[in-house]
Amino acid sequence: MNRAISSWHSPSLNKEMPVAVYGYYGFALLMVPTAAADYLEYERFQLIDSLAPHIDGGKVKVFSINSINNESWMNPHMEGAHKAIRHNQFNQYVFNEVIPFIKEQTSPETPVIICGASFGALHSMNLFLKRPDLIEGVIAMSGVYDLHEYTRGYHDDQVYFNSPMDYLPGLTDSWYLDHIRRSRHIHILSGGGAYEDPGAAGRFARVLYDKGINYELDIWGNDMTHDWPTWRAMLPYYLESRF
Repeated sequence: MNRAISSWHSPSLNKEMPVAVYGYYGFALLMVPTAAADYLEYERFQLIDSLAPHIDGGKVKVFSINSINNESWMNPHMEGAHKAIRHNQFNQYVFNEVIPFIKEQTSPETPVIICGASFGALHSMNLFLKRPDLIEGVIAMSGVYDLHEYTRGYHDDQVYFNSPMDYLPGLTDSWYLDHIRRSRHIHILSGGGAYEDPGAAGRFARVLYDKGINYELDIWGNDMTHDWPTWRAMLPYYLESRF
């Protein structure tokens, strides 16, 4: 498998941000880490290995980025307002830096699908909904789509507008809704086992349904827990059967 590491000093975040790239060809799969993890997390826990047939076969080219959750929602010593500011800077990093980098590494026409597990699922869904003109779809695994789960009681407008369960029900802008509704790849996946929250997936799917947005909700069995074996099973299956 071809593997390369790129890095640049991000103007949006004012820090060095590395990206791991796997493969040569195919649509672009942008991977957002879980919780406080880094850009090599999906490699470290063998998820990238599980995708090897699709990467080596030219179906997908994977781009795995760093999180900054330790500098925002996962930082217990930071004021809530500052966490929100930092999170918005991360959004801008993805939109203004990562997506152009992906296009340079592939082509202007290459579709970008964003994917994440756990906290990465919330971020992935949020990034897709905010810029459906840049990101064509999302695979969200084991997510909770309410940012309040992570804000330790803090709430402001920026929490609201980064919490899909908050802002999507009230979204009426036809530009956003039309772009979101065009996507053929909104996949909401959850296990049914320990530490999973299939109810959160179902509640968010209902919001999509109420907005006339096509989606796929797939709840796996009680043996599928909130852990890496579940995600190593889910993601290759979806790349094989849906793309």
